[in-house]
Amino acid sequence: MRIIIYTKDACVQCDATKNALARSGLDYQLVNLDQNVEAIEHLCALGYRQVPVVIAGETHWSGFRPDKIAALRSLAAAGA
Repeated sequence: MRIIIYTKDACVQCDATKNALARSGLDYQLVNLDQNVEAIEHLCALGYRQVPVVIAGETHWSGFRPDKIAALRSLAAAGA
């Protein structure tokens, strides 16, 4: 499953999300909204107004969500 984190510079929740995913052994791709302004339109169309935004397959959320990260780890462990 492809995991994308939309982030900004100096974002504490973004850093916490990246660290939690890394500790879980999950690979992810970063999209920095400070450097990729076009991506903001995509997130706004999904209804998001804060970062981080994590998109993992059909699942997506904003903010630091340890519960969602744990669910991704479980899916990865199950081979989904």
